[in-house]
Amino acid sequence: MRQGPGTAVTGLDSDQSKAFTLGLFRIVVGLLFACHGAATLFDVLGGPHGGVPGFAEWPGWWAAAIQLAGGTLVLVGLGTRPAAVVSSGSMAYAYFVEHQSEALFPIENGGEPAAMFCWGFLLIAALGPGSLALDSLLGRSRSSRSPVRDEDPSAPGTDSESYTRSAAGG
Repeated sequence: MRQGPGTAVTGLDSDQSKAFTLGLFRIVVGLLFACHGAATLFDVLGGPHGGVPGFAEWPGWWAAAIQLAGGTLVLVGLGTRPAAVVSSGSMAYAYFVEHQSEALFPIENGGEPAAMFCWGFLLIAALGPGSLALDSLLGRSRSSRSPVRDEDPSAPGTDSESYTRSAAGG
């Protein structure tokens, strides 16, 4: 059996290595995002950069709540894709509403964290949680929910109508 590059070093095949790397990426991004939310809401970890927003104050308190909740969900891998989409959207809003009006590029307008979190969460939403996620432990992974079966619908002993209905999500 041929081993790919890195297999001898890590003991993981390419797919396992990718899933593990994506899982680590998700954990780090989720942790950092949750820390931003905690710092803003609870004045911890060095405190917020713009002061602690009042309860339900727009947009600061809501952004921090999304950061804390979304970051925590992404960190543990629970509802990862929806949490990553909401988190990515909140950072896109932060960039375009709060930063982009000052200058075009993130390096000029202080929007680097917002841009990086936005794209990082978009990547997680697109690729999934990787390994080490609660979703996979709870059986909520994409592969276990897939309505499409691997078998050939024309093979003997398969019901083409139920296969078509299953593949269409019905």
